[in-house]
Amino acid sequence: MTWSAQQYTLFEQQRTRPVRDLVAAIANTEVRNAVDLGCGPGNSTEVLAERFPHAHIIGLDSSDDMLADARKRLPALSFELADIGAWKPAQTFDVILANASLQWLPDHATLYPHLVHQLTPGGTLAVQTPDNLDEPAHRLAREVAGDGPWSSKIGAVKHNERHTASYYYGLLAKHCGTVDVWRTTYLHPLADHAAVVEWFKASALRPFLAPLSDAEKTAFLHDYQARITQAYPALKDGTVLLPFPRLFIIATR
Repeated sequence: MTWSAQQYTLFEQQRTRPVRDLVAAIANTEVRNAVDLGCGPGNSTEVLAERFPHAHIIGLDSSDDMLADARKRLPALSFELADIGAWKPAQTFDVILANASLQWLPDHATLYPHLVHQLTPGGTLAVQTPDNLDEPAHRLAREVAGDGPWSSKIGAVKHNERHTASYYYGLLAKHCGTVDVWRTTYLHPLADHAAVVEWFKASALRPFLAPLSDAEKTAFLHDYQARITQAYPALKDGTVLLPFPRLFIIATR
């Protein structure tokens, strides 16, 4: 799969709001160095830099396209191509930010404690992950994948398992002095049902679309949008409020 910075930033304002809420909850005041894991086009890194203007901040991402946009946005900061799952830094950090990125990686029982151990004493791991696998947008994608002529290609596609707030609290409390976990459902206003499809093309639909031919992608998206239209009623002006649950974690070592 490849990432498209252009597709992702179609809804930058809505995608950035959760990371603003996350970063605002970081209590640390003396932050010398911080890292943004899965920085994307740099919108989350920009929020981090605004919050800690005197810190040395780097952004990491596995997509060259995303990094190209991030470097244009924030030329004074450092951005590196890296795989979060294989990340073993030579230094520790006062803040590690992971906004809507860790859900793409498996084995959180190992990953989250590993990230905590890359913190300085008193350092904070700040994580936001979508918590929406049971929402219609995901359920309908799985249904379309299994119902269509492409089922042999993508009928078995699944996103990595998501865990409950209590799971993450229990996991991190063993390694941290304080752990704060909360869940928020945002109602993102999108222009119409086509916009809902465009939103998920940049994220959740990627594993389904990647193996398909161009003709199959068109047919998949047509079927998906028809089902989305039924699942998310529009307001009188055509606007669709997209409910989007997200899980937040602030864990201080």
